[in-house]
Amino acid sequence: MPQTEVVIFAAEDGSSPLLAWMDALQVKARDKCTVRIERLAERGHELRRPEADYLRDDIYELRVRHGNVHHRILYFFHEGRAILSHGCTKEDVVPPAEIDRAVGNRTRFIQNPKRHTYEE
Repeated sequence: MPQTEVVIFAAEDGSSPLLAWMDALQVKARDKCTVRIERLAERGHELRRPEADYLRDDIYELRVRHGNVHHRILYFFHEGRAILSHGCTKEDVVPPAEIDRAVGNRTRFIQNPKRHTYEE
């Protein structure tokens, strides 16, 4: 299976909500998130539980557990690429507001992929 290109979503100001969130994580949790992102690049749509899952409205989650904390990276697919929207920490289920945020990011990305592709 060919690699899936992974793209990081950029906000209107060019910043990355995902990278800002990951910077605040403990090193080990950040490393686990990086491994999940690499697995997404390797497997793309084929990545399944326990590593990834479908939420709703074309939004998926990368699933990372560090201790008793559940970290999630929300993402979507566009033209064969996986677009990483942002991350969150959850207790029971991913809060609907976080999914709605990813849906909004997906809409913005589809309207202008170049503007909403993060570049360092």
